[in-house]
Amino acid sequence: MIVVGVNHRTVPLEVLERMTVTGDRLPKALHDLVSRDAISEAVVLSTCNRTEVYVTADRFHPAVGDVRHVLSGLADLAPEDFSDHLYTFHDAAAVAHLFSVVSGLDSAVLGESEILGQVRNAWEQAVVEGAAGSGMNMLFRHALEVGKRVRTETSIGRHTASVSQAAVELAEARLGTLAGKRVLVLGAGDMGEGMVHSLVRSGVAEVLVANRTRARADELAAAVGGRSVAVGELSGALAEVDVLLTSTGATSVMVDHGDLEPAVADRQGRPLLVIDVAVPRDVDPSAAELPGVDLLDMDDLRAFADAGLAERRKEVSTVRDLIDEEVQRYRALVTHRQAAPLIAALRERAEAARLVEVDRVSARLTEGERASLDLASRALVAKLLHEPTVRLKEAAGTARGERLADALRDLFDLD
Repeated sequence: MIVVGVNHRTVPLEVLERMTVTGDRLPKALHDLVSRDAISEAVVLSTCNRTEVYVTADRFHPAVGDVRHVLSGLADLAPEDFSDHLYTFHDAAAVAHLFSVVSGLDSAVLGESEILGQVRNAWEQAVVEGAAGSGMNMLFRHALEVGKRVRTETSIGRHTASVSQAAVELAEARLGTLAGKRVLVLGAGDMGEGMVHSLVRSGVAEVLVANRTRARADELAAAVGGRSVAVGELSGALAEVDVLLTSTGATSVMVDHGDLEPAVADRQGRPLLVIDVAVPRDVDPSAAELPGVDLLDMDDLRAFADAGLAERRKEVSTVRDLIDEEVQRYRALVTHRQAAPLIAALRERAEAARLVEVDRVSARLTEGERASLDLASRALVAKLLHEPTVRLKEAAGTARGERLADALRDLFDLD
C-alpha cells in the first residue's frame, strides 16, 4: 500500500490547483493508474486541500514513478517541477496517513468533517471505475470507521469543523456581522450546501444560490427560502449582494475579471467581499485589483482557521493515540484475512502427510512407541512450519506478503 501526494502544506495554491483531479479527469486518471504494470489498485483523493493517489503495488519505486508520471500528465507539469513537493508513505505509514486525513488532522481546518464525505466519494468512484479491489475496499472501509470514531470519542470536530462553516465565519469576521447581508453562494455541492445552511444560522437577509446545474440551485435555494440564480446572470446578482462565496468543482475560472467589472460599476462604490474556497479557484485572482473588491482564497481561510485552534489542538494527541490503535487493529485484520486461512491450509496439508506416515509404520510398533512417534512427528512438523508461519504473518498486508503467500500456494498446491 502506497500513497503519493501533495497538499496545502507542501505546494503553493497555484500548483495545487493545477494538480486537482475532478470531474471527467478522475475516471481517466484511475484507468491510467491501474493500466500500469506496477499498480494493481488505485484510489485518487482530490480536495481543496490535497491531491493524493493511493495504490497497491508489487514494487515500490516503479509504482511511485508511475504515479508521478500520471500526475505530471494531469497537471501538465514536468515531474521535476513538483517532485520535491511530493510526500510518499507505504504500508503501515500509508495506512496511518489515510487515518489522519479522514480524522481531519491534515486539513486546513483542524478536525473538519467534510473530509469524511470526500474520502467516501473518492473510494466509491474508484469502485465504479473498477480501480479499487479487495485491498482498497478493506482499507477505505476501515478509514471511514476511524473518522467516525474520532469524532464520536474526541472533541476534535467541535466548534468550527468544516471548510464551509469556516468560510462563513471568515466572512462574518471580515464584515463584523452577516446579519442583514445578502450573500450569493456559487456552487451547490456538499460544500456549497454547508455554506448555505451556515449562512441561514448567521442571520443573513437573503441567500442566493447559483450552480452550473440550475435544478440543483433551485432545490438548495428553496430548502432555505432563498433564491436561485442562473450562472449566466451572475453579473447582475453580483451587483446586488454584499458577499460572494464560491466552492464549485469547475476546472476553470467561473468568475473572471470581466464578469466582475460591470458589477463593480453598478455597485456605485459599495464594497464586495469575495471568499473563494474552490481549488482550482473559481474567481480570477486579478479581480482583487477592482475597486471595492476584497478577494480571499484558501490561503486566507487557513490563516483564519489557525487563529482558533487552541481547543481542538488539545485533542490532537488523543486522536493520534486512537489512530495508532486503529492502525494496529487494521494490520491484525489484514494479517488474519491474508495469512490465517493460508496458514491453516498449510498446517492441514502437513498434518495429513504426517498421519499417513505414522499410520504406515505404526503397525510394527508397540503402543508406547506409537505414542512417542506421534509426539516426535508433531514436534518436527511444528518446527518446520514455525518459520514460514512467522514470516508470512510479519509480511501480511504488504506486497512481500502477497508474494510469499503465492509461493506457498504454488509449492504446496494450496487453494
